[in-house]
Amino acid sequence: MYEVFGSVASRAFRVLWALEELGASYTLTHAKPHDPVLTAIYPAGKVPALRVGEEVITDSTAIMTYLADKHGTLIAPAGTIARAQQDAIIHAVNDELDGVLWAGARHSFILPEEQRVPAVKPSLKWEFNRNVNRLADRITTPFAAGDEFTIADILLTHCLNWAVGAKFEHDNEQMHAYAKTMRDRDAFKRVRALG
Repeated sequence: MYEVFGSVASRAFRVLWALEELGASYTLTHAKPHDPVLTAIYPAGKVPALRVGEEVITDSTAIMTYLADKHGTLIAPAGTIARAQQDAIIHAVNDELDGVLWAGARHSFILPEEQRVPAVKPSLKWEFNRNVNRLADRITTPFAAGDEFTIADILLTHCLNWAVGAKFEHDNEQMHAYAKTMRDRDAFKRVRALG
């Protein structure tokens, strides 16, 4: 049994989606960043966190990688070219999409008000659109990292969905169609229903 700390409205969505795809049993402990229930097990207080027995794993990508490796699905085998290519897509999404969205969030509501620079947001939105188009050019298969659904798809789709709520628009029809297909997955719908 896994215990997920976070909320559907956070990066914990990624972990929950992976668990649903795996058909694994889990509980969700609703926690916002720095919630005492979270800082009791992870002093940094960031979400998501996954408790496995007495151990706590943090960072959504690290958690998904652990789960996929442990269950032997949603990920290419370690030491293969397919895994290296999958990891390259994952790192690109984290760097070029997640990082840009996170910078936008920090300057919108996370940083202390006196540290926010609202004027940076148009530049971030331009960069996000450019990066989505560059990433779309790299994806030549039905899924983000090949012919099978993997954690790369969970990460990419979550970022594309996050962008909608953050009003970071992109003009890539391929990515719009891709995201719609991913949102039609049963596991995605089950997690969305938890919200």
